[in-house]
Amino acid sequence: MKALLSALFAGGLFAGLAGCSSADTPALEPIPGSITYGGQPRTKLSKSPVGSAVYNQFYNGTGQRVEETYILQPDRSLKLVRREIGPDFPD
Repeated sequence: MKALLSALFAGGLFAGLAGCSSADTPALEPIPGSITYGGQPRTKLSKSPVGSAVYNQFYNGTGQRVEETYILQPDRSLKLVRREIGPDFPD
C-alpha cells in the first residue's frame, strides 16, 4: 500500500512539474533603476556576443539591494531574466 501511494504521489508530482516552463512565468517588468526602465538603452552592446549576461545592481526606493540579470538578444536589446531583492547586509 505504501509503495502504491508513493508511486502515485511521485507520478503526480512529476506530472505537475513537467508542465512548468519559463514560458509559464510572466516576464519581469523593469523598475526604477533597471537598465531597461523607460525603454532600451540608447547605446547598443555591439562587441558583446549574443546570449551573454549583463548584470546590474542598485538600491530601490526602500533601500533594498536589487540584483538583475539581463541576456543580450540577437537584435542587441537586453532581456530582463532575473531579479533578486534583498537587504543591503544579509544576516
